[in-house]
Amino acid sequence: MVLPFFYISDYNEAQQQLVLNEETSKHVVQVLRMKVGEQINLTDGKGTLLTCEIVDDHKKHCSVVVKSKVKNQKPKKSVTVAISLLKNANRFEWFLEKATEIGVAEIIPLICERTEKEKFRQERMQGIVISAMLQSQQTWLPVLQEPILLTKAVKDSAASVKLLAHCEEGEKKTIQEVMENNPASSYAIFIGPEGDFTPDEIKMAAALHCHYVSLGETRLRTETAGVAAGILLIL
Repeated sequence: MVLPFFYISDYNEAQQQLVLNEETSKHVVQVLRMKVGEQINLTDGKGTLLTCEIVDDHKKHCSVVVKSKVKNQKPKKSVTVAISLLKNANRFEWFLEKATEIGVAEIIPLICERTEKEKFRQERMQGIVISAMLQSQQTWLPVLQEPILLTKAVKDSAASVKLLAHCEEGEKKTIQEVMENNPASSYAIFIGPEGDFTPDEIKMAAALHCHYVSLGETRLRTETAGVAAGILLIL
């Protein structure tokens, strides 16, 4: 039987007994109707997986004791997807969910010259990422950054290899070709808004050592391009 899986943000490795927050307590006790003696899994999103037993089934502050602990190593390859914010927030939320499920390590919302919407509800978006991590039974939570200007994101990127996907004519490689010629432990790809990057943004990226890449013959929606690129980089 698969144990219910929950997130705990403030885990201290020395703790043997934990009090769950009110939201998680309510879900465990009232929604799942779990009782003293039953077990759940917890993760801190930093590789730790705790199997815990309920010792107090209070609906607002459920207490558990740690029965076993596993520390999972980070994936050997780290993939960052930096992607323009979208006018349709639902589509961006879909991207966050799927990017988390496939194992993207970092997500950077971009503000580009043609980005139509710059509002970003950090708390809501973080909640979507956490939910997707739990749903996919992972113990590493992607880092979700605050929105940032494209130029700064490219300049500040610590990735060993940087790629930029755009739709302009010109010489471009596939992601697979770039990876074969530039094997590395960390990659970052930059995905533009609905109207694509501007010519000046594309030139700027090249000046900052980005590889131009194509994601195929068809023109993809921004969120689809982000997921497709993430999968190709992670595989």
